[in-house]
Amino acid sequence: MKRVLAALLLTAATALAQAVEVEGVNFDPAVQVGGQPLQLNGAGLRTRLMFKVYAAGLYVPQKSNAAATLLAQKGPRRVAIGMLRNVDAETFVGALNDGLKANLSAEQLAGFKPQIDALNATFKEVGEAKKGDRINFEFTPEGGTRVIVNGQPRGAAIPGEAFFEAVLRIWIGDKPVDADLKRGMLGG
Repeated sequence: MKRVLAALLLTAATALAQAVEVEGVNFDPAVQVGGQPLQLNGAGLRTRLMFKVYAAGLYVPQKSNAAATLLAQKGPRRVAIGMLRNVDAETFVGALNDGLKANLSAEQLAGFKPQIDALNATFKEVGEAKKGDRINFEFTPEGGTRVIVNGQPRGAAIPGEAFFEAVLRIWIGDKPVDADLKRGMLGG
């Protein structure tokens, strides 16, 4: 009986969950990645020098407000980005690399060099991220990390769950690209 009641309460809570909106970018309360349901953990705004750059949401199997818990989760995950301004490929890649360098040791960076090079090549291929674009960083254990732009997979999948965790540190690591964005993605 307790299990039935818990299932009913979970179903009701999910039905009541609504999309989260950040600067006009909507984030659904739940999505499917790799056939697994994920929940929106939180969303926030990335600013740089007073400019609104993008809104981002973090989707995970189990919600948490602790970065360490989210980084340790296994299975599919997604960082969803809605662009609020145009950003050229070099600037986007530079920001990603700065985030990786700030949150990884030199040894870790060297170990991820092939994956980082593949991620950089994907964004250089994509070119400018335009206002209104939706960019997803998706991870599945079978497929690795994928970059999906406006619903279209771009570049090759990048293997390794540890690499997705490294990428996730850009936003929720000890030295995130934007502290307010981290707070939002952690559900705060």
